[in-house]
Amino acid sequence: MKFIIGKKVGMTQIYEGDKIVPVTVVEAGPCLVSQIKSKDTDGYESWQLAFGKTKHIARPQKGHLKNLGDLAHMKEFRFKQSPPEKKLSIGDTIDASWFSEGEEVKVAGLSKGRGFMGVVKRHGFSGGPASHGQKHQHRAPGSIGGGFPERVTKGRRMAGRSGSEKNIIKSEIVKIDKDNNLIAFKGALPGRRGTILTIVSK
Repeated sequence: MKFIIGKKVGMTQIYEGDKIVPVTVVEAGPCLVSQIKSKDTDGYESWQLAFGKTKHIARPQKGHLKNLGDLAHMKEFRFKQSPPEKKLSIGDTIDASWFSEGEEVKVAGLSKGRGFMGVVKRHGFSGGPASHGQKHQHRAPGSIGGGFPERVTKGRRMAGRSGSEKNIIKSEIVKIDKDNNLIAFKGALPGRRGTILTIVSK
């Protein structure tokens, strides 16, 4: 199992022979190991990575990071089986060189926030008829429940804020620039430029 925290840079395209491949470029690391948990002391095994610099940091976080510096993003990666063969200690660095081209990975991040939307745009509802006595109901959701059980069921699709949800996408590493810690993934990844992504490979 391999993992790293990265920041989305943007999309571009590269050539593979006579084919154009759309790719998303991610600045993957360098990440510092900020905590290591073991079964003996914590009941489970995990590594915590820290990534990105920040000027403003809370005191508890500053105390947790100790001598590692003011780092912005931390993420814990738990191991269901045994931890990776790579032996690390607190303060060691993980960068893009841990991965290899052609490797299949899962990339998780928040999708773009799209603001408040009605049911037609958010869920693809048809809306009401445009004639035959309708008044101001062209984009309304219609009935949201029956006479029984006299309540609105959980999970009912209604108007509300769209986007800003965690998405996990399977992707493939097309190219790695180890000098600049850049990884190019095939296709699109969640979020806007600057979105923090977690990359996990088996």
